[in-house]
Amino acid sequence: MCMEKVQLKNICRPKQWKTLTGKNLVPDGKYPVYGANGIIGYYNDYNHENETLMIGCRGTCGALNISQPFSYINGNAMALDDLVDDIDIRYLYYALMGRGFQDVISGAVQPQIIRADLEKMEVWIGNKKEQKEIVDVFNKLDTVLSHRKREIQYLDDLIKARFVELFGDPTENPNGYQINRLSNYIISLTSGSRGWAKYCVNDGNEWFITIKNVKDCSIITDNMQPIKAPDNAEARRTKVKEGDLLISITADLGRTGVVTKKIAEHGAYINQHLSCIRLDREVLNPLFVAHYMESPAGKEQFIAKNQSAVKAGLNFNSIKSLKLMIPPMEKQNEFEQFVHQIDKSKF
Repeated sequence: MCMEKVQLKNICRPKQWKTLTGKNLVPDGKYPVYGANGIIGYYNDYNHENETLMIGCRGTCGALNISQPFSYINGNAMALDDLVDDIDIRYLYYALMGRGFQDVISGAVQPQIIRADLEKMEVWIGNKKEQKEIVDVFNKLDTVLSHRKREIQYLDDLIKARFVELFGDPTENPNGYQINRLSNYIISLTSGSRGWAKYCVNDGNEWFITIKNVKDCSIITDNMQPIKAPDNAEARRTKVKEGDLLISITADLGRTGVVTKKIAEHGAYINQHLSCIRLDREVLNPLFVAHYMESPAGKEQFIAKNQSAVKAGLNFNSIKSLKLMIPPMEKQNEFEQFVHQIDKSKF
């Protein structure tokens, strides 16, 4: 296989088109409108007749999408126009995905990718036959991954169904369980540390948990930031223990996760976008609480507590005032065992 590095400007013409605002979008418009991370609405005009590869260049920087024919590509994405005939659009998609964009993302407060930097990016290009062979391999991998995602979604749906089977619909509480404030069962409550960027190093022997790691009642360790934490009171305050319940308190409110034995033994700390709640585990199982808070009954509370806020955020009083039903511990523990069995099927 003979491949060479070429600059992006030599195989296409990166361009940002005029930005449509939300007011410009038409609910029943004829053509899809693509933003930085996919379709954001519809419009009655298009600026790209053919499939076009685009790169998110504001906000969701580096997100890759291929538009449908007859689409409008908005200004938050850089359209790779006039792609030369020798390049397979899907090959370039996979090549850029593998390469990444960290070296061309600028802006500390508002990340962005500018055209001048994008044009100078280099990618490996082979002949059309080689490109097709590589695309075929990745297409097969995508098919396998899609099947796996559907399997995982099915297992997640099983957990939700089991929750309702054991406890009833949490918005209706058909079993008449006592409803209490979360504050009644909190042993300790804290939020994470600010300004710890200096401790985030590639050879760190512990983890720094951020909001991106906390989702769907779990804590994802695949992309955890390594850290060398200081030996001080702040570190001891924000270090998590097994069974701690984490809840996001800024931006995407109400994401939850429970600290596992593996995470606690490895050593991990939370950042300022997360709260760490240590519960009375004789009355509440943290995994039950996590799933309750991510159910409609929990999400409604997070929305209500943030309605008057200009910027999404929860304070400690908001967290303490969250309400939930209190089923018998044996049922909560039964649910936990079911979740653990399902999790084994995922991995």
